Amino acid sequence: MANSHKDTITFSDAVRLSGPMQFNIMLKPAGSLCNLDCHYCYYLDKAGIYGGKEPVMTYDMLELCVREYLEANDVPEVTFNWHGGEPLVLGLDFFRKAVALERKYCGGKTVRNTVQTNGTLMTPDFADFFRDNGFLVGISIDGPEDIHNKYRKDKAGAPTFDKVMRAIEMMYRHRVEYNTMSTVNKASQGRGLETYLFLKGLGTRFMQFMPVVEHVKYPLSASGKPMKGARPYIVAPDTEGAVIAPWSVNSREFGKFMCEIFDYWVRNDVGSCFVNLFDSTLANWCGAQPGTCSYAETCGGNSVLEHNGDLYPCDHFVYPEYLIGNIAETSLREMMSSASQAKFGIDKRNGLPYKCMSCKYFFACHGECPKHRFNRTESGETGLNALCEGYYLFFSHSARYMEKMKELLFMKKAPAGVMAWARSDAGQF
Repeated sequence: MANSHKDTITFSDAVRLSGPMQFNIMLKPAGSLCNLDCHYCYYLDKAGIYGGKEPVMTYDMLELCVREYLEANDVPEVTFNWHGGEPLVLGLDFFRKAVALERKYCGGKTVRNTVQTNGTLMTPDFADFFRDNGFLVGISIDGPEDIHNKYRKDKAGAPTFDKVMRAIEMMYRHRVEYNTMSTVNKASQGRGLETYLFLKGLGTRFMQFMPVVEHVKYPLSASGKPMKGARPYIVAPDTEGAVIAPWSVNSREFGKFMCEIFDYWVRNDVGSCFVNLFDSTLANWCGAQPGTCSYAETCGGNSVLEHNGDLYPCDHFVYPEYLIGNIAETSLREMMSSASQAKFGIDKRNGLPYKCMSCKYFFACHGECPKHRFNRTESGETGLNALCEGYYLFFSHSARYMEKMKELLFMKKAPAGVMAWARSDAGQF
């Protein structure tokens, strides 16, 4: 059956596109430059777009980006999201300049900052600066030592767990606000609750779990065979010769990982610990906007500014064919309101197969992130999410508890009330 939404714009699309301009930008001032060599990193290979090198953002480009980002957003609060690569390779002086420019151009708007880091370059001076300027620090840690060290290594192939733990301890001592970002990969399978309890023990109250499903292409020798020991390139799924990366999580195992965490969380930690998938699912259950773009009906409001001012529609679609333009040539407002940007966002829904549109949990999933939609349905339609089975398992497993929390919210009661119910006979399966 044909997709009834194909090539259409809904009323909600029209309202969003015609309303006050509001969007988020992920700034990549160091591009893909990083001091680590994580096996599953999809951004290290982006240097190839820029001739194999990643020169860092100049001060003039930084000023242009800060000014245009603040001016283009027609809302009273704007958040700068500093990403990489590894943004801390730029040094503390870069962030001092960035904050000074934010104050110069804020025009009365409230400005907030987040920075995502691998933590290995954290220093007491960085920690003090982040605390004093209200930065929220996202620290990348995949779980207990053996899970983390499996794929997160430095350029020499050495493990990084101990350095990350020192960074977390340093931020705790310096009273820096931080949360954790953890990939769910092959090494994580079957260890959901163990990973959750470990992260909780680090003092974080906000956890992001990001499933890793990547495609790679191996460099070939002169004989046309894959080069032994060579780092594979992470490529788009439709690249000729691409295969699923060996570190990718199995779909059902991802679902079981999240269910295992959910079963503990819903009985013990609702309202005290926050997990991105759980929060977004509850928001969609209640008809609210989810906090994670992957679970929204459309996307396009979380774009990427590279070190040289190139704008891409999404962190996962930094490929030449998706380039929107450059901020030195076209204003950020113009690019973010362009037809290509709008189409990219709406295609998130329009590109889904009928199986997704007719699914009972479509409202909670919305097909998840387009980067994972490379499978086919039983009828041969393209665009099925590779993690469909896992997500369906999680949404069906958590449904009755989501319904209970929705009921509590609509009664103007805290959703934490679900915990006693979940522990009772009524809340047992």
